[in-house]
Amino acid sequence: MSIHERSKEVDGKRFGDFEMDLILDPAQHAILTLVEKSTNMLLMQKLPCGKQSKPLAKVVRKLLLPYKHCLKTITTDNGPEFAAHKDITRFLGVPVYFADPYCSWQKGAIENTNKLIRQYIPKKESFENYTDKRIMAIQKKLNERPREKLNFSTPKCEFFKQVL
Repeated sequence: MSIHERSKEVDGKRFGDFEMDLILDPAQHAILTLVEKSTNMLLMQKLPCGKQSKPLAKVVRKLLLPYKHCLKTITTDNGPEFAAHKDITRFLGVPVYFADPYCSWQKGAIENTNKLIRQYIPKKESFENYTDKRIMAIQKKLNERPREKLNFSTPKCEFFKQVL
């Protein structure tokens, strides 16, 4: 579904709206990134099979399943790696919307989060040098970083206030 079909409520204030993207290394190894728009809570994981859509959909389901009860939307880009979006919708019961080509600003929360991740994983760095434990440590640092948007609370704190 096009981003233009998405509800106007998806403005970054409502809880449960996620954005999704990949960050890639020079060898096309991938890390899936998901961010909840209102809290900036980040979920990320290295993908075992690069940019393949079916394994990616499986990782999305695994990361978001604990929060299925509060999911409202997922927005991503038109990359072929997101071709299995129907599997995500079927399993999690959440619609997946696609931003217009070359309009990364339509999913600004994930683009900004990916820039923060690049402070820890430079663009030219191979992901093979990053263990799952190290990836989780980066996620933890970003989720425990106070944000002005959250009145200097942390994404983790604000996210779990909503989930619980």
